[in-house]
Amino acid sequence: MPIRGNYNPGAGGWPTIRYFNSKTGYEGAPYQKKTSAPMCTELGSEENMQAYVEEAGATSLCSAADPEGTGCNEKEVAYIAKMKAAPAADVAAQLTRLQGMPTESMKADLLLWLRQRVSILKQLSDGAVKEEL
Repeated sequence: MPIRGNYNPGAGGWPTIRYFNSKTGYEGAPYQKKTSAPMCTELGSEENMQAYVEEAGATSLCSAADPEGTGCNEKEVAYIAKMKAAPAADVAAQLTRLQGMPTESMKADLLLWLRQRVSILKQLSDGAVKEEL
């Protein structure tokens, strides 16, 4: 299938960082800087790069099955403990509520936390994480 449209990936100077997925289509979406540091410095930080990949990919390295041994932060670990203790109906209700939230005008840090919670709840509701006896 030929690519249609007038895309200019280098517009705005170099380096140009873009990500592509089904939501952005062929045009992609540009990286939005979070600090006043140069882009190479900002993304040179492992934490910033991981946050960018998780944000752009709508994913998380955190595993609800092993929150201490994976890429979970303290906030995620606390949320996993809270939701593991909750009944399955509450987990399903929270997942439905979070997935129905409008994200268009949400700040980046809140959107990231929303996506992290959705990822955790999906893991818990899929039965991938079993309650330890």
